[in-house]
Amino acid sequence: MAYIDTGATGSVQDRHESPAMLFLHGNPTSSYVWRNIIPHVSSEVRCVAPDLIGMGQSDKPSHLSYRFVEHALYLDEFIAQVILPANQKIILVVEGWGSSLGFHWARRHALQVAGLAFLEFIPPIPKWALLERGGEPSLFKEFRGPSGRKLIIEENFFVEKFLPESVVRTLTEKEMNYYRAPYLKSEDREAIYRWPNEAPIEGQPPEVYAIVEKNHTWLLENDIPKLFFWANPGAIISEELAGFYLETLHNTKNVHIGSGKHFLQEDNPHLIGKELVNWFEHSLEGKQETRV
Repeated sequence: MAYIDTGATGSVQDRHESPAMLFLHGNPTSSYVWRNIIPHVSSEVRCVAPDLIGMGQSDKPSHLSYRFVEHALYLDEFIAQVILPANQKIILVVEGWGSSLGFHWARRHALQVAGLAFLEFIPPIPKWALLERGGEPSLFKEFRGPSGRKLIIEENFFVEKFLPESVVRTLTEKEMNYYRAPYLKSEDREAIYRWPNEAPIEGQPPEVYAIVEKNHTWLLENDIPKLFFWANPGAIISEELAGFYLETLHNTKNVHIGSGKHFLQEDNPHLIGKELVNWFEHSLEGKQETRV
């Protein structure tokens, strides 16, 4: 897996005892989505941002199905080889499918988690009706139907339509070209296609739904320090759903970033970066006794 690593700060002893900050992206982005956030934090803490397998600059092995469980195995190995040898604990900064993978790892390794920062994360979705907007059926039904491969593989829908339409501002042509670059060939879009087919909706797919449900219950119950970013109107996390989490999550600082849809990193990266630094300095630094 390709990744960004800003390197450790401080003495050798300090580096080992201080956490690393792990940034996990969603679909169809890459570590590039964190480009304006990491510089705010990198002077305080080691920052690591991988491109998930099959995405961004990472390899795209043709033998993989890119199911959630495969991504989780690759991420487990990445963390074990790249981060944990140097840092005892991890602060996760996650969005979209990066949140599902990150929470899955964190729940199974809670004693190694120093903090959780998240935006537009994926909860279990008990009914298709919750995805409807204005009475229109969710596009995810189409993604999972007969025309799904044509839309996503042949027409590159997630890069050309979903991505720019999930940002309030207009992405520049330079930014769009960077996001396009890993997927210029249709055969390289398999991971992008698989993700919407893994979305945990009405109990399907069963294995993924069960994992996300366990993650969600754990997220609501644990006392690990948290930083929750939300926006208006949001996409997965609507204002109404954000209200539920503001009342329910434990040991959580919440930050409303203003106007945003799904990729909040593109709409207000500098606020996100500054709030990460403030949270790290006032809630996490020197307080590494994780409560689970």
